[in-house]
Amino acid sequence: MKRRDFLRATAGATAFSIAGRATAFAQTWPSRPVKFIVSFAAGGATDLVARPWADALTKAFGQQFIIENRGGASGMIGNEAAFRATPDGHTFLFTGNTGTVGLPILRKASFDARQFLPVAHTGNAVSGFTIHPSVGAKTFAEMLDYARKNPGKLNFGSSGAGTQPHLRYEMLKFKTGVDIAHIPYRGGADSLNDLLAGNIQLMNEASTLPHVKAGKLIMLCVNAPTRFADLPDVPTLTECGVKDADMASWFGLYAPPGTPKEIIATLNAKAREIGSTPEWKQRMAQVANIPVNLTVEEMQKLWDEDWNATAEVIKTAGIKLE
Repeated sequence: MKRRDFLRATAGATAFSIAGRATAFAQTWPSRPVKFIVSFAAGGATDLVARPWADALTKAFGQQFIIENRGGASGMIGNEAAFRATPDGHTFLFTGNTGTVGLPILRKASFDARQFLPVAHTGNAVSGFTIHPSVGAKTFAEMLDYARKNPGKLNFGSSGAGTQPHLRYEMLKFKTGVDIAHIPYRGGADSLNDLLAGNIQLMNEASTLPHVKAGKLIMLCVNAPTRFADLPDVPTLTECGVKDADMASWFGLYAPPGTPKEIIATLNAKAREIGSTPEWKQRMAQVANIPVNLTVEEMQKLWDEDWNATAEVIKTAGIKLE
């Protein structure tokens, strides 16, 4: 056999062997507990969506899926931990598009978030500007009127600088010119506690929804193209007269670079199976989340489109992190 033919044959055999091992590995996965790193504190919007998913996947695979909350730096600490994790299919990042779109555009990091591997789209968040009843504003227009007559007296709490709620706040200021202060927190749970206590007056996160339904808070609008079925009387931001400022929020599961594609395909298929059931849609509605069952390729396309759109918004509004 000629040397060239020998090398080709050897290369082919090696590739076949690697593919075979990867397939076999995927078939035995998961072989131990699987960790979802949530880069915000427990009780926030991301955490509230991640925990039901961990429970459902634990039942589906017969192996425990656990949540590890790593808050700080608006989510960047947890994101980096997931990025640098061993890519063996036992550690994933569960985050909103804050972690893989907003922050990577606004803040320099020691890793390239675009190298994360999309695994599963875990739903679109339902959120909107929500206000404490003590302010006295019951509509979006009344809130703007109050803000203009009382500059600097309204405080908006977010889950951190550069997060999607922060970007929505910046867009509100850019589009309306209101003087509202931004108070960044370590996570949505902390800002929600202060909102319920009346220490701040505004938020825009999915975690407020249960308290809106309980009558403790007032949702003035929703950041979505259409109204939310559970709150049919709450108008969209566009209906309130503020166009092109929605800044949609969605959740996804990501793998560290180098994670076997067979494992990703297996997890994506199971997530889509779970997400398509009526029971799951009802379960997600309780945490203000709408299931969207995308393939890995469709999720990658969504990610790319959101990246470009968010970058344009940040540029147009002149949003910067101090």
